[in-house]
Amino acid sequence: MKILKHTVSLLIVLALFISCNDDNGNDPNPPSATAPETQNVLVGESLDLTFSISVDAGYESASVSAANGEASISSEPESGATSGDIVVSYTGNTTGAGSVELTVTDVDGLTAKATAVINVGEEQKEFTITENITEDTTWEDGKTYILGGRIIVEPDVTLTIEGGAVVKGEAGSGSNATTLLVARDATLNANGTAQAPIIFTSVADEITPEDVDNGNFGSPNLDETQNGLWGGVIVLGNAPISYSDDGNDQTEAQIEGIPTSETLALYGGNDPSDSSGSLTYVTIRHGGTNIGQGNEINGLSLGGVGNGTTIENIEIVANQDDGVEWFGGTVNVSNVLVWNNGDDALDTDQDWQGTVDNVVTMSPDGSSMELDGPEGSSATVSGNAHTIMNVSAYVETNGSELIDVDDNTNVNISNVVFFGLATDDSGNADNMFSSDYSEYADNTKGYTITSIDAVLPSGTALADYFPQSLVDDGEVEEVADAQSGTGADTSVFGWTWASQAGALSNVGL
Repeated sequence: MKILKHTVSLLIVLALFISCNDDNGNDPNPPSATAPETQNVLVGESLDLTFSISVDAGYESASVSAANGEASISSEPESGATSGDIVVSYTGNTTGAGSVELTVTDVDGLTAKATAVINVGEEQKEFTITENITEDTTWEDGKTYILGGRIIVEPDVTLTIEGGAVVKGEAGSGSNATTLLVARDATLNANGTAQAPIIFTSVADEITPEDVDNGNFGSPNLDETQNGLWGGVIVLGNAPISYSDDGNDQTEAQIEGIPTSETLALYGGNDPSDSSGSLTYVTIRHGGTNIGQGNEINGLSLGGVGNGTTIENIEIVANQDDGVEWFGGTVNVSNVLVWNNGDDALDTDQDWQGTVDNVVTMSPDGSSMELDGPEGSSATVSGNAHTIMNVSAYVETNGSELIDVDDNTNVNISNVVFFGLATDDSGNADNMFSSDYSEYADNTKGYTITSIDAVLPSGTALADYFPQSLVDDGEVEEVADAQSGTGADTSVFGWTWASQAGALSNVGL
């Protein structure tokens, strides 16, 4: 009997031993899990965390818990697997430390835990640009970019600016004037929308991308007349120009407003169809810093820009010098609004041969249009013209010129309405058009100014403001208000600061 009892006890012990071993006779290990190294994620964005696991007894299940975020398992090994990866998706909630704890369970019910540490940070929303753009770059919607000086998009590089982005120029003058300059053979694609324009302004302007997202496009702290706080936007290309340097014809020139030491500031070439990219729904404000007498930066300067470039829906506000100035080239521009500029609203030079269509100018300190032709020997042979059409010009003249042409200006102008004429300019027609108008009108190449309307102050006549030849030819007519005659289609400017501020309706547009 004792022998039988000892035998039964031995069999029970042996059975227990066998049941606690795997098929190979080895003691099973509990599962293990290894967390990834510390990771970084932005608030509201998701991150995948990969945990490595080892499960001798066979994988059964896993669960996760998270601190300062949400976590879920996105992939895991098959049931019974002895090793593999578990991928956990984590989304951070607020700035600070976060973590994910993974619990792994094997088929025997044994568990292992591992914890991944995550740094949750805020997305950077403001960037200071101090170096030229030397590789393809995108400035994003919802972010602010500070120009720390003259920033050049270098040749063979594309700068893309998304609608809703805000670009601010630091204060600077002289050779340190802050500008964004697009060199020849570089590309600027700055394409906003009516709901999300691109805003170029001064660092003194407190406007934010959040303001733009909320539909508030005006400066919250700067008056619409404050100018000269930074430079402006300059686009250069390879289209032909007509430039003379001390009587010597040149095919390229240095753009106005940039020191001659800057070799990337040259423009001009022999490609009329050249493309510098596209600018749409762009507003440029509070600029115009100059580097010296007669060497200013315009709101938008276009030097030798070709007609492969798209430029439309542009607003210039409170630029110390001209609103838009063309230096040769062939680019066409449409839907332009210039408000409170310190000099001319539109300025053309060096045989620009494009068209600007649908323009509103309001309260320029200079002329509404200063229009020059080719230079050098080509000044006497060029038969091509640039075209200005469909313009509503609120002038508040007070002695400034409505249209300033030279004897060699090659422009055709049509469908313009002038209003806001000052009574004290009555009888001053010789000064309302430049003194070279008669030579321009006598030009044998047939350039014309036609279909001009004017809203006259009470007690004045057309001949008080316009050349007698235009009056006699019936090219100038009196209208009751700025909307009853020719002029611009102002409905396309609803996205502008000028429209939001009521400036258009204030002058009867």
